[in-house]
Parts: sequence; C-alpha cells; structure tokens
Amino acid sequence: MCGSFLGESDLQTDRAEGIKGYSMTSGFARNLCLAVTMILTTGLLSACASQEYGGVSDPIEGVNRGIFKFNKVVDDAVMEPVAKGYRAAVPDPARTGVRNALRNLKTPTTLANNLLQADLSGAGNTLTRFFANTLFGLGGLIDVAAMDGVNYREEDFGQTLGVWGVGNGPYLVLPLLGPSSVRDTTGLLVDTYTDPVRLWLVNTDRHGWYYGRVAVASIDKREELLDVLSDLKKNSVDYYAAMRSAYIQKRDAQIRGNDDADLPDIP
Repeated sequence: MCGSFLGESDLQTDRAEGIKGYSMTSGFARNLCLAVTMILTTGLLSACASQEYGGVSDPIEGVNRGIFKFNKVVDDAVMEPVAKGYRAAVPDPARTGVRNALRNLKTPTTLANNLLQADLSGAGNTLTRFFANTLFGLGGLIDVAAMDGVNYREEDFGQTLGVWGVGNGPYLVLPLLGPSSVRDTTGLLVDTYTDPVRLWLVNTDRHGWYYGRVAVASIDKREELLDVLSDLKKNSVDYYAAMRSAYIQKRDAQIRGNDDADLPDIP
C-alpha cells in the first residue's frame, strides 16, 4: 500500500539508506547493548542471592568461577610465560621507562576523573606530573615528578562512582580482564570509550598503534604482578576467593584515597 503512494524506487532508496545507516552504527550499538545487557542482567541476579564478601555480593559465583578458570588457563599458557620472557629480556630501567610512558598516556583519563571527583589537589598533581615528565623526563619515560615527591595515583571512572557513593554492585569476573564489579565494569566502559588517546588513534586510522598500546600495557601489568600473583596462588587454599578478597580490598582502599595500603595490586 505504501508503494502506491511513495513509488517502488523511493522505497528502495529508503531501504538502502537505512541499511547504510545501520552498518555505520551497528558495531558501536552492538557493543553498547551487550554491555548494558550484562550490567542489567547481573543487577537482577543480585536480588536472587544475599551472600556477601567484604560488602560485595557474588550472586553468580558459579559463572564467575568458570570464567576465572578460563582466564587462569589463558594466563598459564600465554600471559605468564610472555611476562616472564619480557622480564628476562628487558632490563629493569627499560621496563620502568615503558611503565612511566604508559602512565603518562593515561593523563587525560586520570585528570578527568580527578575533576569529576572534585579533587582539585589531585588534578594539580596530575597536571604537574604530566608537564614535568613530558618536558624533563624524555616524553614520560623518566618519572621526574616522583623524584620530587609527586607520586603517581591511578584514577578511573569506577573510583569516581565510588567516591560519590555508588556501591560496587555484584562481583564479576570478566573474560581475560579479570576481577571487576558492576560499578567498575561500567567505569571501564566509560573510560575506554572516552579516552582521548584511543579516540585520536582510532579516528586517524592508527588502529595498530592502539592495539599495540593495549598489548604492551597488558604485558607490563602482568610482569608487575608476577611475584604478587605467584605468592597469592601459593598461600591461598581457594585462589578464586583470595583474588576476590584482594580485589575488593584494593578497590576500597583506592576509593578511600589510601593507595599506600599494603595490599596487592590486582588488575
């Protein structure tokens, strides 16, 4: 019936334009829908279980343990050997330089979360570190700011939500990414999609540089945690429960601004 008013050619044009528009947005929409679905589904599941660990519920513990086992297999087969090889092949000063440069690249995200937390002192420290390390530290390879007592402090949107009173929500174990929560998964999505460095690399067709940055950051973090996770495995009866407890305690300390607490740095 519509064809009698619009004409068959008009309908075909409309369909073509609709398909073209859909193809441009389907990737982002699909990722966003998956993330929202996961968050909402987990939130609903939390009503079905009340057991909590350190104030954080784990209503889908069976699923989380399954993902945790998968992550451990990947870690044992790939990440840990690569991290050990990286440690053996690259001298400590060079590894420190890589870590400093990666932290320097995170400055826009860190600064944005400082401001969102109304932490003007933290924002000042972040800017001081960026300019000092970029100008006098060979583009961020040398942490000259820390030499003057302006130490690095990691900030993310999950912490920002926590500062403003948003609870953890149910505990989650993300495939490959590891321990998280509904709040921190939301924060991860926001930080990832709004990272100016990522946006610039992707929008200028430098996808390879972005994936390279992710790969280097992953190897660097795993190397940093070699000893910590090895000790955690050896000294825990239940590695999953020990990892969950360590993650919850660490995130709580970060939100309270107590980064100096003697707690393992769990990714």
